[in-house]
Amino acid sequence: MSRKAVFLDRDGIVNREIGDYIQRFEEFELLPELIPFLYEVKKRGYLCIIITNQAGIAKELYKHDLVDACHDFMNEELAGHNLSFDAIYYCPHHPDFGNCLCRKPQSLLVQKAIGRFDLDPKLCLMIGDKDRDVEAAEGAGVKGYKLPPNPSLNQLLACLPQ
Repeated sequence: MSRKAVFLDRDGIVNREIGDYIQRFEEFELLPELIPFLYEVKKRGYLCIIITNQAGIAKELYKHDLVDACHDFMNEELAGHNLSFDAIYYCPHHPDFGNCLCRKPQSLLVQKAIGRFDLDPKLCLMIGDKDRDVEAAEGAGVKGYKLPPNPSLNQLLACLPQ
């Protein structure tokens, strides 16, 4: 039986968009809307999966360790609310340093999650703050929604089908 998921971009949707790369752990701040949104997502039977570009790794602005530390912090915070992300996929590449198939707007990471979790793309949605988020979703047959960075809870909830 196929399942449904909400895919989320990370920077600007899950954590505060700061207008530049997060290069220090202290700059990583979860948005307060995340917890109530995830409660609603889970209540409606969706898996919740992060799909994020982390090109600062390729640019040598930070290392995988920082991304891992931010994700560990995020998972610990969510666990305190009996919540979790079902998966986190990130692309460490940047087009200035070579080609890859996983960087959004390519849809490879979305497709990987669809295959791994037996998701029905028609029942899934992606929320991001950039056109490339919507393009990556649509490339995998998933409905994409573009919101402004650091959206309100109402903006997030408006993306979920009733």
